[in-house]
Amino acid sequence: PPTVPPPPGPPARGSLSFHLAYLRSPLGLLRMGQLTLGAAFWVTVAANKYEGAAHFALFAAVLVWLLTLALFGLSLLGRWELVPCLGSRWLLTNLVHDLALGVGLYVAATGIMGHKTKQRSFCNLPGYSQHCPYRAYLSASICGGITACLYLFSGLYCLSRRVQDQRDII
Repeated sequence: PPTVPPPPGPPARGSLSFHLAYLRSPLGLLRMGQLTLGAAFWVTVAANKYEGAAHFALFAAVLVWLLTLALFGLSLLGRWELVPCLGSRWLLTNLVHDLALGVGLYVAATGIMGHKTKQRSFCNLPGYSQHCPYRAYLSASICGGITACLYLFSGLYCLSRRVQDQRDII
């Protein structure tokens, strides 16, 4: 009797390697800055005593940082096509992530930390003997503001590529 050949397997994937063109691109450089300053933001907040709305600021910063790390890793390895539904729209995915999540949540987190900084300005006086989170909150506010600007720049970069009818992130 004739034998039926087995069904074809999934296409063979090449070995993993870094997509160096992405690392040198404006988006790759912006992502590295976002990851560095974003980590500085949430580590500064988490390393100091925080309460109230700072919980949301910390949550927002860590959420955006983890999503940015995932986008950076997939883009660096050139494996965004493995993401269901979003891989075919990678430029649009990066655009929405940067403008909606990155800018939106970091502006909110920076506003919260700025408000907390203002509330704690009394303890910045010389001779104050209690623990004073003023400098930590101020540092987090500055890092958050710069990070929000980096997300705005990367979102505008993705938007300009989208307007030029390009589909790739590089």
